[in-house]
Amino acid sequence: MKGTASIGECMLELSGTGTGDWKLNHAGDTFNVMWALRALLPEEQATDYVSAFGDDPFSQQQLDFFAQNGIGTAASPRIPGARPGLYAITLTGAERSFTYWRADSAARKLADEPGLLKKSLENKALIYFSGITLAILEPGARENLFAAITGARAAGSLVAFDPNYRPRLWPSLEEAREAISTASKLADICLPTFPDEQALFGDANLEATANRLASLGVKEIVVKNGEEPALVVADGTRQTVAAQHVINPVDTTGAGDSFNGGYLAARLQGKDPVEAARHGHRVAAAVVQVRGALAPFETLRAAFAG
Repeated sequence: MKGTASIGECMLELSGTGTGDWKLNHAGDTFNVMWALRALLPEEQATDYVSAFGDDPFSQQQLDFFAQNGIGTAASPRIPGARPGLYAITLTGAERSFTYWRADSAARKLADEPGLLKKSLENKALIYFSGITLAILEPGARENLFAAITGARAAGSLVAFDPNYRPRLWPSLEEAREAISTASKLADICLPTFPDEQALFGDANLEATANRLASLGVKEIVVKNGEEPALVVADGTRQTVAAQHVINPVDTTGAGDSFNGGYLAARLQGKDPVEAARHGHRVAAAVVQVRGALAPFETLRAAFAG
């Protein structure tokens, strides 16, 4: 059975416990998706997080955490002297804000060695990446990533992309638009969030986002919109799919990523796009009821099953 790969940066996550203490976890947008995929896919289907890692104790702790949870790292390089990025979550009610320390993280070098990256993406049923993956790379490394994904897609991999626009990570609006549009053209499935697309491209509504992506050649599009219905565009049809309302959310960190993981797991298991979106909403609803970005596997599986 072919495996899956998610490409990007897994960071050290500091999340508040609500009592003044802080808990150390491992998270990051594309890793959160991989976490959900690992929980929801058959055990025999390999899952690899493709990145670059340092050689410090925190990097080793991260790699041990992956291994303990059945997540591999394919041919991802180890960078001497490098270390993981770090972020802290500050909550106001259930809404979150982030403070980052990531300028010298190892993951910024994940595409510096094209041969290793190509090897990491071989024989994959699904390859997932995001706009944050693009934003942390230098332009030359970004081109290496595009080339590796193009090759893997030509070899039969399904490619999924979430634009996940974060203004602070980009030197300019123009560079972000160009890179994210290029990446979208490589994707079979695009999973944007409407407020991000509105900020980056000025889209007036979900339909405008879907139309723009369709014009780039994307065949399957799910435009997420927080607690509002998502717009699913696939197979020549358009349908909105209502989100699952949570009365008392605890922490919205990772909700969109978890939706993506639930959606992609359902698609890999043969569900149609509309049904996959319902699975995605259920998984996202479960995640906002726990602190931090990663819910226990059992929680994700129960939500996915409905």
